[in-house]
Amino acid sequence: MIGALNQKLLRDIWHIKGQVAAISLVMAAGIAVFIIMFGVLDSLKLTRDTYYDRYHFADVFASLKRAPEAIKTRIQEIPGVSVAETRVIFGVTLQMSQMSEPASGRIISLPDGQAPLLNKLYLRAGRMLHPNEKNAILVDESFFKAHELNLGDFVAMIMNGHRRQLKIVGVVLSPEYVYSIAPGALMPDGKRFGVFWMSRRSLEAAVNMKGAFNDVVIKTERHANQQVLKKSLDTILKPYGGLIAYGRDEQLSNFFVENELAQLNSMGMLAPIIFLSVAAFLINVVMSRQIATQREQIGMLKAVGYTNWEISQHYLKMVLVVTSCGSLLGLALGAWMGAGMIKMYTEFFHFPILQYSFSVEVMIFAVFFCVIAAVVGTLFAIRGAANLPPAEAMRPESPMTFKATILEKFGVDQNLSFLSRIILRQLERRPVRALFSAIGMALALAILIFSFFMEDSMTYLVDVQYEFNQREDVNLSFVEAKPLNAIEEIQAMPGVLAVEPLRHVAAYFKFGHFKKRGAITGLIHSPDLRRIVNQQLEPVLMPSNGLIINEKLAQILHVNVGDLLTVEVLEERRPVLQIPIVGVTSEFIGMGVYMDLYELNRLLDSAPKITGVSVMVDPLHGAVLYKKLKEIPAIMGLNIVSILRQIFDDVMAENLLKMVSTNILFASFISFGVIYNTARIALSERGRELASLRVLGLTRREVAYILFGELGVITLGAIPLGIWFGQFLSMGMTTSMESELFRIPFIINNSTYGYSVLITLISAIISFYLVWRQVDQIDLVSAQKGVE
Repeated sequence: MIGALNQKLLRDIWHIKGQVAAISLVMAAGIAVFIIMFGVLDSLKLTRDTYYDRYHFADVFASLKRAPEAIKTRIQEIPGVSVAETRVIFGVTLQMSQMSEPASGRIISLPDGQAPLLNKLYLRAGRMLHPNEKNAILVDESFFKAHELNLGDFVAMIMNGHRRQLKIVGVVLSPEYVYSIAPGALMPDGKRFGVFWMSRRSLEAAVNMKGAFNDVVIKTERHANQQVLKKSLDTILKPYGGLIAYGRDEQLSNFFVENELAQLNSMGMLAPIIFLSVAAFLINVVMSRQIATQREQIGMLKAVGYTNWEISQHYLKMVLVVTSCGSLLGLALGAWMGAGMIKMYTEFFHFPILQYSFSVEVMIFAVFFCVIAAVVGTLFAIRGAANLPPAEAMRPESPMTFKATILEKFGVDQNLSFLSRIILRQLERRPVRALFSAIGMALALAILIFSFFMEDSMTYLVDVQYEFNQREDVNLSFVEAKPLNAIEEIQAMPGVLAVEPLRHVAAYFKFGHFKKRGAITGLIHSPDLRRIVNQQLEPVLMPSNGLIINEKLAQILHVNVGDLLTVEVLEERRPVLQIPIVGVTSEFIGMGVYMDLYELNRLLDSAPKITGVSVMVDPLHGAVLYKKLKEIPAIMGLNIVSILRQIFDDVMAENLLKMVSTNILFASFISFGVIYNTARIALSERGRELASLRVLGLTRREVAYILFGELGVITLGAIPLGIWFGQFLSMGMTTSMESELFRIPFIINNSTYGYSVLITLISAIISFYLVWRQVDQIDLVSAQKGVE
């Protein structure tokens, strides 16, 4: 047999089934977003850590011009070195027959007759290389798939000035290229950049590196001091053209992976906490006010002998039923959508296996947060009702003492109808209730603004990057620095409309004890293609002397305009320069440092040199130009800006905007849930009062005007508050997602405000309609009877 209180519980839940459904949707949205974000984050971290460990991803990396293999012994003797492995790495130009433009690549040596000790390869298809096998290569999976290649196919590449045809015998993945991008690029493009592996002996012969190496990777001992180790390594390699050694945190692929995880963590922390907080707030308010409407029933239960604990248990069961429904729905949605989202990451994070991990800890925290908030709110409400003596609790609350409101004292009500006066009096005499209702609606609106904001910001970022900064059609990079007059050869090619030279110089920036590895980009005084713009999107001229430094890098180095920055050049004679900072720019991508090209060459005490050019191309002659560029061995890389933008747009649409769409969908659920519950609670609290007005002669429409007029005022008052909340949340996201790779601009379009307010108003209209159907069916006799 079901006990009396349990029967009452079932009746109460059925009576407020609409509210239970709305609350469950809100809670499910909060839990689902939490599980999606943290589930994806945990899955990526677990996969990364396992992959790095099993395939012996190196801890320290260093590149150099050329050193004899005998130097390896000295490297192995450095304190803290566990394993050291030397390699030959060479940039190549790829000639793919199905592409009009050239692609670029990188070919890496593998030890003959054995697997590498570090950065081991995962064989996806085919076989590994045989000892001393010539003209055979392994290829990374992304390039293999992008070109729809088959095992046994040949790839034509220009290597060290000679054209080679190399046969694909295996498809592999490497922990060194989880995020495989071309030098200078921001997004992976498997079609235009490939990584290949070749036997050490064959590659040495092809690039004239017999008995030598130009790259070294190191695995350190567990408690090794990496800073000391890297300094010792730099000392050994410096005579051989060594660049500054760097750790795993600065390795290109891992750097991008870590930035993505950091941004996902920021979004995963902020968005779900907001959703869960709104859900908890709503459950708290609904249950508190639901108990308040049953004050007379609580009094009668106490009068017939039920204890405070039994009554508390009854309402706690109601909370657990509601939260259980929301939790089950949220967990199911979160697991399903999280598994779908993890598939998106497999497109540009190349792990052997990437599966969605449904974390029990994440699930428990999400449910626990909502349940605790609901239970605490319910206990406070029960305590207030249970402390009343039964006789007093069984009576309705005494009417509030009548007195003129502030608005009436100022005569504001003189031009209002008596129904409008009732609305204003109700709002002013219950300001706390009205405020909480407005806050609930404002939070729903804020979540919508917050969800739309990411799309606005990323669209603005892309527009600034590719319409104001990178205005060229193509940018070329050379294998090594060329004389300035090399641009004349490019300019003479068919289809070239304009050319601007530039030079990238690797450098180590120091200020006090702050330091950062980066590069200086030398531009002409007044560039028109590759430009730097200020916050007003106006072009910045290159100063005759001094550096223009990115704002993020300035923060890392703790420098300001006028400070002297120590620049350790990592090329040629490696001079150490003291250069003043004359300007700070606020770019959204990367951490650029810029100066006048001719001044840069002068400081390096060299004849004018360039490492690349920016080119504007006649669209009618583009194919002819690209075909000619494919035959030039000196060109190491070619980026077509329109393709870079397309890749950026595709990745953003495929990943970020899907997350945003999910947030918008859940935010719409929350918006409807909050407003519907607010309207339904208002009807529950004022049902008897509205019925009394009907008995006194008011029509259904007049009664509805009183109820919905009050809710309408609260909704309109919530809009500016919600806009302010939304701006605050968006600003918080901008700050939390700031990284060395990306800075999200704080941009909210007017359309975002419009759509968010429109969704809120539509939710209000639908909610008012559903409640109106109940107002229309009020039983005047039953409503006047009181508690039976």
